[in-house]
Amino acid sequence: MSKSEPSSVSAGRPGSGVYPRSPLGESEPGIPTGRDVEWEPLVDYRRHGVSETTIHGAVAWASGSKVVHSFGGNVLCYGRSMMKPFSMKVFVDDLAECSWTQKAIAVSSHNGDTEHVAAAQSLLSKSEWGLMQTPLDVPLVQFGRQVRRARRWFHCCSGEHAAILRGCRARGWKRAGYTLPQHPFFSAFLEVLRGYLGSDWKPLRVAKDGCSLPTVSNTVSELAILFAGLAAQRESDWIWPAMVRHPDLIGGFNRLDSTIIKAGAGKVIAKEGADGLLGMAIEHPDYPDGLGVVVKIAHGWNAQATWYIARAILGVLGIELRNPYPLHRQKAFIVPGVVPPERLAALEQVPTWDEWDPDQDRWYYRWEDHQTQGGP
Repeated sequence: MSKSEPSSVSAGRPGSGVYPRSPLGESEPGIPTGRDVEWEPLVDYRRHGVSETTIHGAVAWASGSKVVHSFGGNVLCYGRSMMKPFSMKVFVDDLAECSWTQKAIAVSSHNGDTEHVAAAQSLLSKSEWGLMQTPLDVPLVQFGRQVRRARRWFHCCSGEHAAILRGCRARGWKRAGYTLPQHPFFSAFLEVLRGYLGSDWKPLRVAKDGCSLPTVSNTVSELAILFAGLAAQRESDWIWPAMVRHPDLIGGFNRLDSTIIKAGAGKVIAKEGADGLLGMAIEHPDYPDGLGVVVKIAHGWNAQATWYIARAILGVLGIELRNPYPLHRQKAFIVPGVVPPERLAALEQVPTWDEWDPDQDRWYYRWEDHQTQGGP
């Protein structure tokens, strides 16, 4: 493009009303950017005692409708896939007769394994498959030298989309346009959220998620309140038991949410969300109104760092989550603020390494004692 030809996103051109006006970004009242947020360190990786990498983010603990601990600021973000347990509450009655595998895949962000695809496909008749509008994708995890042609069913959200289509059919809602914010499904989803956050709540922003469905903006504290509600209402519908019965359908092999659910033995459900989110709903005697804990990683999804943080949070509650695979040549250290002050003593008893971890970030002798004295 020559300099004499203006860009289609320049002022006065057709794209100017859609694209940002400045690469610096605009300031909008009530909507903070990541630059405005008081992110806090959550975990740092140290090589022989010196921090080499620090992972920043925010954590919120909520019980009932109250935030009981907050660290890293009340960040505004999109809940994205972490919200699937709530989107499916729109159809809890309509999908009640589904199998447990079908219910579990409906709230999943799966790896695209054979069992995931089969469960998602079973929600619809073959004649309905063409209605599904997930983007073409390949499995999140592939073993060996597999080559997969991109398909809609491989997309991690295919189970949710299939369940929405099935629910819309049961409700008599049009299935064309089910991914649009003006569809009755999205209005019903907002009503579900208002049931937890108050009748006057409304999202500051609604965006198009990676799977084409609308995603709404929530603060980290609001997300924690939502997950506390999941714990408090765990016996009210099939969401909790479906996730507990089939944890490997929720994510898949070595996925953090699947591993947490299995470690919780019925006391915890977890859901990952892009980008950099983990939500945990926890049944615990210290929190009779349910406990919701949400972790947001500032720079986006980091499964290993989030795993360390989740292990620390669950550990102080008496739930043992194994460590992730060890770091290559470093050790992870948790920042105390990820748990409430009264649980700091318990946090010190949750190591982020195991005895079999390689300790390769140092020599096994004092290098100072072997320094050459003087010149040649």
